[in-house]
Amino acid sequence: MDKKLRVGIVGAGGIANAVHIPNYRKCGDQVEIVAICDVAVERARDTADKNGIPHAFASVSEMLDAVELDAVSVCTPNKFHKESAIAALEQGCHVLCEKPPAMTVEEAEAMAAAAKKAQKFLSFGFHYRHSQEVETLKRFIDAGELGEIYAATAIALRRRGIPGWGVFTNKELQGGGPLIDIGVHMLDTALYLMGYPEPDTVFGATYQKLGNRKGIGLMGAWNWENFTVEDMARGFVRFQNGATLVLESAFAANVQKNDEMNVKLMGDEGGANVFPLTIYQEKHASLVDITPQYLADKSPYKLEIERFVNACLTGEEPLSTPDQGIKLQKIINGLYTSAETGEAVKL
Repeated sequence: MDKKLRVGIVGAGGIANAVHIPNYRKCGDQVEIVAICDVAVERARDTADKNGIPHAFASVSEMLDAVELDAVSVCTPNKFHKESAIAALEQGCHVLCEKPPAMTVEEAEAMAAAAKKAQKFLSFGFHYRHSQEVETLKRFIDAGELGEIYAATAIALRRRGIPGWGVFTNKELQGGGPLIDIGVHMLDTALYLMGYPEPDTVFGATYQKLGNRKGIGLMGAWNWENFTVEDMARGFVRFQNGATLVLESAFAANVQKNDEMNVKLMGDEGGANVFPLTIYQEKHASLVDITPQYLADKSPYKLEIERFVNACLTGEEPLSTPDQGIKLQKIINGLYTSAETGEAVKL
C-alpha cells in the first residue's frame, strides 16, 4: 500500500512500550509513529528517544494540535480512556483503546457516539481474540460444531498476582481490580465466541481479603496499605437469549494454579475449553475429544496491531467494535453495582 499510517501514542507506560510501539514498528513501511504524549512528559521524551519517535508532548490535546495523525493508541489508566479517545476521534483519527473500554457505561456510549459522528474506527485491545486457539475455535463454532452455545465459564485467576507496578490497585484511576483488568479479557473472549449476546441480568460479588494485607507477591511488591480495589470478583450473567455465563476473577486467591486464564463453552452439539484448546462432542455413538494440532505460533498482540492498521488503511471493520464495548461495559459495571447492593441488576 502506498499510504503510510501516521500514529500517535497516548501514555508512555508499560503497555505502550511492551506492545503498541514495538508492534507498530513491525508493520514496516505501513506505519510511522509520529508522536507520543504522557502527563509525565520526561517519560514520553525518554520513550520517544529510545524508539526514534520525532515528537513528545505533555498532553493529548497538545499532541493533536501540533501534529497530523491518522490513528491513535490510547494506553492510559482507565480513567483517561474516554477523554483521550474522544479527543482523537474528534480530530479525525481512528482509535485503538486499551481494555476496558472505559470506567462507566455512559463513558463507553459517549466514545461510541464520537466514533459514529466522526465516521472513524474505535477498537479495543482485546488481544485474546487474536490468539490461535480462539481463531481456530471460532471456525468450528461458525461451522455449527458446537451448535447453540447456552452456557459459558470465564476464568481469570491468580494465586498471588497483584501487580506491583502501575495503578492497578487504585480504584479511582482504574475503576476496579481484577474484574475490570484481567477478568474483562476472558469475559470478552467468551462473549465473542458466543456471538456477543445481549445481556439481561447480572448478579455479582466482590471480596477484599488478601490485597489489603502484607503477603507474598509473585508480580512484585504492591502497596497493600493503599489497596482500594477488590482482590476477587465472582459473577453470573443471564442473556436475553437464555444463555448464561459464570465468571471468576482474582488478583489473589487461595487456588492451586499461580495463573489461570480460560474460557469454557457448552453447546447442544459440543463444548470446548479454549486454553489449551480441546473440543468435546458426541459422534457416531461415541464421546470424542478433538485437540487441534500444530496451531501457528503467532503473537496475538502483533496480530491485533496489524489488523487495526489494516482496518485503518483499507476501511475493513476491526474485530472489536464500539457496540460490543458497550455490552461489555454494561456487564462489568452491572456486576460491580450488584456487589455493592447485594441485589441482581437488570441491564
